[in-house]
Amino acid sequence: MNAAKRRAIFERLREIDPAPTTELEYRTPFELLVAVILSAQATDVGVNRATRRLYPIANTPEAILELGLEGLKSHIRTIGLFNSKAANIIKTCDILVRDHGGEVPRERAALEALPGVGRKTANVVLNTAFGEATIAVDTHIFRVANRTGIAPGKTPLEVERKLLRFTPAEFRRDAHHWLILHGRYTCRARRPLCEQCVIHDLCEYRSKTPVSGNGTG
Repeated sequence: MNAAKRRAIFERLREIDPAPTTELEYRTPFELLVAVILSAQATDVGVNRATRRLYPIANTPEAILELGLEGLKSHIRTIGLFNSKAANIIKTCDILVRDHGGEVPRERAALEALPGVGRKTANVVLNTAFGEATIAVDTHIFRVANRTGIAPGKTPLEVERKLLRFTPAEFRRDAHHWLILHGRYTCRARRPLCEQCVIHDLCEYRSKTPVSGNGTG
């Protein structure tokens, strides 16, 4: 895919959603961090349902430590892998209080040193909470990048590096949200909705559904 096509794709995605953001509900960087840890192998809807119960009671590292492991589990047990996630969140809260004054660090290395926080989670926090031009490659973005031809790669890290290299600077901060939402609602895994896709004519997916008319959905 050439640079002109990539620019046109992001221009169209921006046109339909000028200010994209995460569908996880949060008010502070810490609430976002916890929500993203909980979101692994879980839906945003399910995470939001749990955090609506949790955050009015405990939404700081100190408050969650006071709640304790069993208390935390009782609020998130509807989420898959809640036992291990609760343990990681408790350990993370302990580190935040002990080493960071109860605040979420803005440095990648410090974020990735937290239990339950990998590169993808760190990228989400850096981008969404702190406005950095990072791109977190989840299953949706990995699929969209490969299927459309925007940034094909065999691993999430390869796709991330290509997206950062190929995405024009003006779109880099919002690219993560545009691509994840496009993958979640249009470029779906089992049956992509090519007939509704705003980038149908720019996409290089060989098996896409033909669209009548001008081809832009």
